[in-house]
Amino acid sequence: MTPLPRLVLAALLTVSIPGAPAAMQVQGAAQGVAPSDQQIYEKFRSWLDKQPGPVTDIEAQYGKVLTAEGLTAAEVDRRLRVIGEQLQKSEKERWNRILTSPAPRFNTKPNAFLVDVTRGLTPGKALDVGMGQGRNALYLAQQGWAVTGFDPADQAVAAAEAEAKRIGVTLKTYVLRDDQFDFGTAQWDLIVLSYVGAREFATRVYDALKPGGSVVVEAFHRDATKNTPIGGSVVFDTNELLKLFERFRILRYEDVNAVGDFGLENTRVVRLHAQKP
Repeated sequence: MTPLPRLVLAALLTVSIPGAPAAMQVQGAAQGVAPSDQQIYEKFRSWLDKQPGPVTDIEAQYGKVLTAEGLTAAEVDRRLRVIGEQLQKSEKERWNRILTSPAPRFNTKPNAFLVDVTRGLTPGKALDVGMGQGRNALYLAQQGWAVTGFDPADQAVAAAEAEAKRIGVTLKTYVLRDDQFDFGTAQWDLIVLSYVGAREFATRVYDALKPGGSVVVEAFHRDATKNTPIGGSVVFDTNELLKLFERFRILRYEDVNAVGDFGLENTRVVRLHAQKP
């Protein structure tokens, strides 16, 4: 099998937002007609969104699904290659649509937990991972933080830059995937992981924070997937965040029913504020 390229979190294990364009339930093209690249990709997305937890070896697991459908090894390899190519293009377009929609199905205001736990902190250097259209980065900049943010959704980043100019604050932004962005070592006072995951970032965040710096996380609890398909990267089991960030000093942890920032539905969310010793 041809390995899928390593992609940013938003490309593989991301929130399926109610109201956003849904993945098509494609089972195959008309008899005798090969499915289009987009159909192949949408079918994959539909499968991925239905997985109950993180998929650690996507090409192997989905390759087995395709093989079970009776496809040849060559066709399985071709479809995995198509999926890898479509992921970067389609997910970028998908999130640009979602994050710049005139009728957004996500909270366009700063995350309430972030606002609460940073109140009273001395502003320093902050990194917003997967900044989207800048709701959190813009807020922090208004509070005096020197904010850097990155996201592969170029139109969303452009919207953040435009809003920063309008309100008179400065942001340093990059249109990059997480595997392209250098977190650095001991250079941030605050790192924000708001609905972008945490498993793949925990070690990088620890190394990138200055001693005394903190990380703020908000995501969905596993229970939230009972009514809505949600990508596994932003879904956590009970107390899982505490284990992921056990090297940190836990300042605050919440497992509560609240309106999620994405989907805007009452659900179960988990929140963490932790400090590097």
